[in-house]
Amino acid sequence: MAKKFSRSRVGDVRGGQLVHTYGVGSIIDLPNISAMMMGLDSWGTADWDPNSARTAIPEERLLRLVRSHLGGQVERLCGAPIPEGGNDVIRDPYNPVGAPIAPFPRWVRCPRCDLLAPLDFGVFELKTNPYQPDRARYVHANCPRWSNAPAVIPARFVFACEHGHLSDFPWHAYIRHANTECRGPLRLSERGVSTEAADLWLTCDGCNQQKPMAQAFGRNANLPPCPGQHPHLGPKYQAPCTAEKSKAMLAGASNLWFPLSISALSLPADVNELPNLLEEHWPVLQEVEDLGGLKLLRKIGQLQPFSRWTDEELWEALGEKNSGSTEEEEPLTLWKIKVDEWEMFSNPAESPSTKDFRLTEVGSPKGYESLFSRVVLVERLRIVKALIGFTRIGSPGDFGDATEMPKIRRAPLGRSLPKWVPASEVRGEGIFLQIDNGALEAWLKEPSVQTRVEELLEAHYEFRRARNITPAKDDFEAGRFGLLHTLSHALIRQFAIECGYSAASIEERIYAADSSHEDGPMTGILLFTAAADSEGTLGGLVALGDPEVLGRHLDQALERARLCSSDPLCSEHEPVPDGRTLHGAACHACTFVSETSCERGNKYLDRSFLVETISSACTPFFGGRSGD
Repeated sequence: MAKKFSRSRVGDVRGGQLVHTYGVGSIIDLPNISAMMMGLDSWGTADWDPNSARTAIPEERLLRLVRSHLGGQVERLCGAPIPEGGNDVIRDPYNPVGAPIAPFPRWVRCPRCDLLAPLDFGVFELKTNPYQPDRARYVHANCPRWSNAPAVIPARFVFACEHGHLSDFPWHAYIRHANTECRGPLRLSERGVSTEAADLWLTCDGCNQQKPMAQAFGRNANLPPCPGQHPHLGPKYQAPCTAEKSKAMLAGASNLWFPLSISALSLPADVNELPNLLEEHWPVLQEVEDLGGLKLLRKIGQLQPFSRWTDEELWEALGEKNSGSTEEEEPLTLWKIKVDEWEMFSNPAESPSTKDFRLTEVGSPKGYESLFSRVVLVERLRIVKALIGFTRIGSPGDFGDATEMPKIRRAPLGRSLPKWVPASEVRGEGIFLQIDNGALEAWLKEPSVQTRVEELLEAHYEFRRARNITPAKDDFEAGRFGLLHTLSHALIRQFAIECGYSAASIEERIYAADSSHEDGPMTGILLFTAAADSEGTLGGLVALGDPEVLGRHLDQALERARLCSSDPLCSEHEPVPDGRTLHGAACHACTFVSETSCERGNKYLDRSFLVETISSACTPFFGGRSGD
């Protein structure tokens, strides 16, 4: 049954969703089936080879960063599984090519007779339609209460722990049969007007034992220890688990899967055009072994971008790049990735342009000249994201960098060390704003600002202690980052009103470091949008960077930040060191944005950093100095 399912096409997702929405280990809710995306060991078919150079996404800086997390054996970043034959092959229902999935949870319930059993119980059949994959479903073939074989539904409950393990809910262990030899059959019935856990009862036909499902979520649930399963690595995979406690969860819970993804902007590799072209086409060119191979590629029309160079010149350039790639790579961090980006954005006149990167500096808005030292229009931008793992229950957003996440809490992408990781590339546009470092440091010296920053720092330290992040006291610059982060959110919400993009499609990138840092000072924000389709390159966001237009939006964003519909409660909120919250005057009504937009999970936000609020606790950076 499982073998048949693995050859059946049951739905479609976009390529980018394999990195941030439906990646390895996540649960996909199809119309009639709940399924799990399988590990990388299960990927690859006769029509799609993840180890082929044709499937690789070139981005050397991101690949080096991935290797620093997963090991030097990672050879490439791989795009979505699309057959080399083109889209016509995808439309062939009898030749499905895509990411492999398997049914999960394996326990299902018949809505007619309430039978609760695993799919291999012997009474469920898979029904598929090759021309309508969304109609794939399991049916209860011999249901005693319905002659038309009703479609069964997945069980709503699963069993998970913070170490990334996930398994079917321990139904037999939970009901505690009156007879220890009893194994059902079990039924899950509704005994109330709602479908909440309080109205669901688990009963056993064999020993007449029954128990309400509400007790599975109480403090005295008395559930067994975590079995250490990773269903995305196969139904028989099991490893010892040292988690202190496992918990019952709903299969659709938002904290059941968090992607551990990293991204990098594609920056020009050199001021000269040829090295940049080599980088772009490297997945194919790196397979060339001699000059004859180049001549063959030229003959079949694969070297059109290199028409200005002879085969001999191109071969010499390949040799130089190959000699450089064989040298031992220095460890690369997310911080270094950002430093490279900062150097480009803060020196737009010296930054080369390519088809995926183009900067244009414009003047600062009137009235803000003393606060903004540079405004740069990012007319072309390419962003590559890669999935390096995932977590359950605990969000990676609680950590400043993926390196801070304990390895025991990261679930692997496969049984063996991966030689490739799923990735996606999108193109778009953006605006880079550089705050004047002198003005920012003068503001940070204000006594009221220092008091507020100390409160935020104490909350930051307690937050790290509560999550066993070491060291608890780091060198985080709460004031500098908090100001930049709050301004970024205020502009995201404001830009979305006029630029044509939704607020959820605009992302931020914060560059913060003081003068004492070896890579500082950095005081800037990049707001960008990118998509695989036209919504990354409409030009609406870049148009807002015009000095006059940007000044108007800054005025409006700051004015909207002065008053929140949740005031005075919002403005009175303080960064209390309780280990749970990490923000001041901020909430969903005024400052928070979607998780896809925010770099730090809506933390380190405070409207009082920007403007005077009802209960201002510090001198605002823009107080009395806006362009009004």
